[in-house]
Amino acid sequence: MDTGFTLFTTAIGTCGLAWNEHGIIAVQLPEATQERTRARLAARAPGALEQPPPAVVRDALGAITALLRGEAVDLTDVPLDLTAIGPFDRNVYAIARTIAPGQTLTYGQIAERLGTPGAAREVGQSLGRNPFPIVVPCHRVVAAGGAMHGFSAPGGVATKLRLLTIEGALPPTLPSLSDA
Repeated sequence: MDTGFTLFTTAIGTCGLAWNEHGIIAVQLPEATQERTRARLAARAPGALEQPPPAVVRDALGAITALLRGEAVDLTDVPLDLTAIGPFDRNVYAIARTIAPGQTLTYGQIAERLGTPGAAREVGQSLGRNPFPIVVPCHRVVAAGGAMHGFSAPGGVATKLRLLTIEGALPPTLPSLSDA
């Protein structure tokens, strides 16, 4: 399997996905334009050529698209290439992948599950480096008390809130009186 990438349409906009022979190497959330999404993904996957995805990647695209439509899809079987990922980040990502759609954990809870209580900041930094957003659901990790901040994907916290709302972890925003 060649190193490649493709763009695909989802309920939140045009996303991108890059792969190699070991699995997915990058997921790109929507930028302001398709061209910017393509450029960001190409920069994150040097040497990858835009091409039709192989079957395993098509399956991943279908699952991601379904999840972003609001379906409770499990992405833990999506193969990831973790060869360039350090051991701490691998462990953080493995725990994050266990968080089901509609659920959240705090950075501190992940640190505790790692056996490193007090390492919430390091967990946050690890998730900020996450090359696989959605598949490694960093949007499901929140600050203590449920506070929302520090989401480094395009759109920042607004994107995080949108993803959590789609998954049912947050109630839909109620219209204000000014919307009437």
